[in-house]
This record gives sequence, structure tokens and C-alpha cells, in this order.
Amino acid sequence: MSRPLVISDCDEVLLHMVAPFRDWLNEERGVDFHMGTNDFSQALRWQADGAALAQDEIWRELREFFETEMHRQHPIEGSVAAMNRLSDHADVVILTNLLDKHQEGRAKQLLDHGLEARVFTNQGPKGPALKAIIEEYSPSRAIFIDDLAQHHRSARETLETITTLHFCGEPLLAPHIDCAHKAGHADARIDRWDEALPWLLDSVLAEALDKEDA
Repeated sequence: MSRPLVISDCDEVLLHMVAPFRDWLNEERGVDFHMGTNDFSQALRWQADGAALAQDEIWRELREFFETEMHRQHPIEGSVAAMNRLSDHADVVILTNLLDKHQEGRAKQLLDHGLEARVFTNQGPKGPALKAIIEEYSPSRAIFIDDLAQHHRSARETLETITTLHFCGEPLLAPHIDCAHKAGHADARIDRWDEALPWLLDSVLAEALDKEDA
């Protein structure tokens, strides 16, 4: 019998990204980061004159961060323990929007923090990648966890049945991003692992747990 499958994003779900990115920009790049709205393009400004970075400049800084600064990232509280707990009853894989060349580095990064999981890289909407992963695993149930509403929308537009949890563990972002649950594309919005893990175990994986106890 196939197991349930948990497909989780990494940045802001398992590891902090924006906070170390902000610190690096301030320390090394002469850029201030302030997320006052949901418009990421206006959050980065040059310290010299206060001008917003152009879109290509933002992408350049993001690329440089993932090329050289991933060691700055640290786990969101409870994330590693939660994933390892879920792995007792489900297959757990990571779907991260990074270039394919970073797949091995991301897997090692997570392993160094105590989480051993298969990593899939992706660019753009995640629905098609989710579909391919689910077709490979043929799970009894699929659960998708991500911090960005557009990926939940893509999941629901691509797949007929999938349980989705909108989770953003970064306080710098959580108040400002669009909520997939309010939009009708996520089954729940929870931003703390001490609350999300019981929801996943009780509401999503309860059937698998009952079968184990039977």
C-alpha cells in the first residue's frame, strides 16, 4: 500500500531566507531591505540614495545570495523536527524554486541541519512539478506546503485532489503576503510548526496513523 506524500517548500517553510538575505544585503551590498507591503520589488533600496533596486538588480542579488550565502540560513523553529516526525508516517520530499545546479547544495544544506530528504528543484509555478512528483510516487494522499499563494493556486489549477497548507514561518513576510487560504486555494493557513504539525497529523495523516495502529 502506498504511503502519504508530503511535498514541502524550503525557504520560509523550513529555513529562514529573507532575514539572512536582509542581513547580507545590509552588511555586504549597501542595500536596505524593508518589507512594508506585499510588493517585494519596493523592499530593496540602495543605502546611498534610497532608490529602489531595478528588477534585474534584485534578481542579481538573489542569485548571488544562493551562490555564496546559503550557509547563513538557519531552520525555522520546529521545522526539522516536524519533517522528521512526518517522515515516520509519510514520504517527505522538498520542492524548491532554485536553479537545478543548486539541487545538491540544498540537499546537503538540509542534511547539515538534520533533515534528510529528496530535493526537487523548479522554476516558475509549482503545479506541473507537483503533478510529476505525485505521478512518480502514486501516494495514498498528497500534501503540499508552501509560503507563496501563487504556488497554491498553481497546485489547485493543475491537480484535481491535493491538500495544501499555506505556511510562512518568517515574521518579516508573514503579515504582508497574500493568503492562499483566504483565496480558496489552501486548506489552512498556519505559520508556526507547533500548530502546523498537529494539524497535519490529526487532520491529514490521521487515516495513515489509524491504519498503523490497527
